[in-house]
Amino acid sequence: MLNTDFTPIDQATWSRREYFYYFTKLSPLGFSLTVNLDITATKKWAQAHHVKFNAVYLYLASQALLAHPEMRVGKVDEQLVTYDVLHPSYTVMHADHTISNLWTAYDANFEQFYQNYLADLTTYGDVPGPMPKAPQSGNLFTIGSLPWVNFTSYTPLPFTPLTSFFPVLQAGKFITTDDGQITMPLSITIHHAVADGYHVSQYFNDLQALLTTPESALTAEA
Repeated sequence: MLNTDFTPIDQATWSRREYFYYFTKLSPLGFSLTVNLDITATKKWAQAHHVKFNAVYLYLASQALLAHPEMRVGKVDEQLVTYDVLHPSYTVMHADHTISNLWTAYDANFEQFYQNYLADLTTYGDVPGPMPKAPQSGNLFTIGSLPWVNFTSYTPLPFTPLTSFFPVLQAGKFITTDDGQITMPLSITIHHAVADGYHVSQYFNDLQALLTTPESALTAEA
């Protein structure tokens, strides 16, 4: 079931009110930060359980957002709201190297999420076009992967006014060290109106904790 629930933000009492005004009206600004995450344990878990790593990546990144309401701020009929959850919107590549954008409904139970993910790939994965599965809600966030390049910075550049303030996540190529550690660069780009460097650092810390002990999240009961 697609969760589209949200809570309206009362801007009169919102602790972020002045910062939101400043970074949207006086000095419109966003920022991007890239870190290397240790994915050794998660990669091994995915291999041992015969599941696609990309699905685990999408799930854990989405789960980490649950603890960060500042990253779930959107608009509904011009009203600022905080969504209960965000659903990952990601790209798939076709044989001719063109891409399509899909999305899968986040579910607290990983097994259910994984079955939803596989069903979306089966139904839409080979359909050409930029977005074969039409969006059904306003709480989709962009998350991708560039497995061909290990980067130190990645910054998407919007060319239209923002309708949400959700983060944009982009992963890069895995690097394996001599001692067997596997790392993955992950970039986050977000509007400064809703988040500061502190919030981003806390998100990365939370995500790294999930990646270090994936079994705690991936085998938990919903």
